[in-house]
Amino acid sequence: MSVIGAFEAKTRLAQLLKRVEAGERFVITRHSRPVAELVPFRSHDSGKVRTAIEALKRFQRTHSLDGITIRQLIEESRKY
Repeated sequence: MSVIGAFEAKTRLAQLLKRVEAGERFVITRHSRPVAELVPFRSHDSGKVRTAIEALKRFQRTHSLDGITIRQLIEESRKY
């Protein structure tokens, strides 16, 4: 992943976008500190998302914490 300063990124945005379209990724810095990533756009496959949610729901139905609720776990962890 290439690193580029914010001023240079602003100056060369059109060129950077072409390179990003080709698959390159950039970290944009301000005063040598990373502040953003410029990466190719990835559309989300809603079918995969639905499948993952259904898998989590099946997991939840088949696994338990012996009757302990999430709220009880949170309260218990706050004691320490």
